[in-house]
Amino acid sequence: MTPDKLFSLTGKTALVTGGATGIGRMAAEGLCAAGARVLIASRKEEACLRAAEDLNTLGYSGIVEGFSGDVATEDGIGALTSEIGKRTDRLDILMNNAGTSWGMPLGQFPYEAWDRVMRLNVTGLFQLTQSLLPMLEASALDDDPARVVNVGSVMGETPHGDRAYSYAASKAAVHHLTKILAKELADKRITVNALAPGPFVSKMTAFATADEDTRSRVGAQVPLGRVGKPEDIAAILQFLCGAGGGYITGAIIPVSGGINVETGPDLFQEAYN
Repeated sequence: MTPDKLFSLTGKTALVTGGATGIGRMAAEGLCAAGARVLIASRKEEACLRAAEDLNTLGYSGIVEGFSGDVATEDGIGALTSEIGKRTDRLDILMNNAGTSWGMPLGQFPYEAWDRVMRLNVTGLFQLTQSLLPMLEASALDDDPARVVNVGSVMGETPHGDRAYSYAASKAAVHHLTKILAKELADKRITVNALAPGPFVSKMTAFATADEDTRSRVGAQVPLGRVGKPEDIAAILQFLCGAGGGYITGAIIPVSGGINVETGPDLFQEAYN
């Protein structure tokens, strides 16, 4: 029952797509800190190599390897799967984090914004998971399932478009797909869960989190009064992927500071005044 037993990932191998920056990097650090060998891949190889080098200087018991990988195309998924196969014959943890967004006002939102966003956020996530199933199955045990963690969004749970219509719709699809795969892969001893983050500091949210003043104002709109921190992501990954999370599947876990339960103003607020 000690933390080192419940959350240790020593001996585990993980893949984090989009792991060089933002939530992916936060997750990679959390997995590495718990002892895992973490493979991080994105289209920008230099960023992955640099992130791996930085994380490996922090003194954690795990190790990080960075390389290029594109989840937005069929050929890219095939190449990434092949590269993973050269590095390992089994995969304990897959974090489908790579994603993109597109923001434009309603009435001006372009047709192509749907295909681009859905192709990476939904199609790429599904096809990569499907391609890596043999490696996940190779590590799956009755008492220690393989783990898939998908990155959804609180915008996939609540009716927040905020000009990112295809992004919000894609994340709702990720949540539903997570539950379908959890049901279908349980007998293979593979758990499938999703995170539904609120605002975190990343390139995707730079317009809202890049400077301290804007970050503070955005955080003030979150029920818990702040934007997310790296520790929030690292901790949930250590929980879901360690022994403590081995009996959980099909969950959409809110990491959003309470945005997921916002319902607007109190219905009878004026009656109390």
